[in-house]
Amino acid sequence: MKDHIAIIGAGAWGTALAIQAQRAGQSVMLWARDPTRAALIQQSRANERLLPGVSLPEGISVTADAAQALDGAALILLVVPAQALRPVLHSLPVPQAPVLICAKGVEAGSLMLPLEILAQTNPGGLAGVLSGPNFAHEIARGLPAAAVVASHDAGLRALGVARLGSAGFRLYGGDDPVGAEIGGAAKNVIAIAAGAVMGAGLGENARAALITRGLAEIARLASALGGRADTVAGLSGLGDLLLTATGAGSRNTSLGMALGRGESLADILAARQGVTEGVTTAPALVARAAKLGVDLPICAAVAALVRGKVTVQEAVARLLARPQRDE
Repeated sequence: MKDHIAIIGAGAWGTALAIQAQRAGQSVMLWARDPTRAALIQQSRANERLLPGVSLPEGISVTADAAQALDGAALILLVVPAQALRPVLHSLPVPQAPVLICAKGVEAGSLMLPLEILAQTNPGGLAGVLSGPNFAHEIARGLPAAAVVASHDAGLRALGVARLGSAGFRLYGGDDPVGAEIGGAAKNVIAIAAGAVMGAGLGENARAALITRGLAEIARLASALGGRADTVAGLSGLGDLLLTATGAGSRNTSLGMALGRGESLADILAARQGVTEGVTTAPALVARAAKLGVDLPICAAVAALVRGKVTVQEAVARLLARPQRDE
């Protein structure tokens, strides 16, 4: 297969993007790390464990052979969790085609964003991000949605829009990948806080206030890293935050709700199959912001909460006790 879309990562989002790319008229190679799982998805034409009830159409081939998936690809989508991105990149042949990263988070330890990890492992490669308010199961079903292809390279933006967009999946180009990445990473953290507020029975008013002030935190950090406020107000910022902090299918919000009800983090995570990115991202995001002198009180409260240093009630009390200031 040549001139195809190579999708690295056969989780729910990778599978949904494979379906969307095929819907947009592309041939697709979907890579799964586990050969047994790759063979099962290829044979059954479904990813029942992570995306139940959705069939893979013809035009999507599933493989565990990374070299086969990447050979001749016109565009590569990296769709693995942020914390797994570096080891996956080290295991792959060096990408020769342009890359769009579809991971959202900050790497623990290095405190790097996904594009920074890619630049370190594959210097000089053409890269951008695909980000927006998208639940995998809705994209797979073809429900209307929109997202942003963000890159400093206009050609890559055009390529991503042309190859992945369709009538029901409206893609916009954006030239601020830093703002898009910060929006995608921080919204998971704010969503945990929003869920905790609801789980603790603190009400819709509190959640609305928290989401709004959380957006201000995202904007401060994006600006400090060279991003723009208008990006944070768009699909990859406000749009993604609204979906993740209020949508019933949000893993981060549901985890926050469980914490707010008093459940332990270990028990919550043990009962889950998918990755809840905000748990690991929160401490890393706060540490990255601290290096820049950027204050993120809500994100810091979530970082303390997931590390077991405070209860939900203590975190809320600390936020409410902060000095008064003008908005």
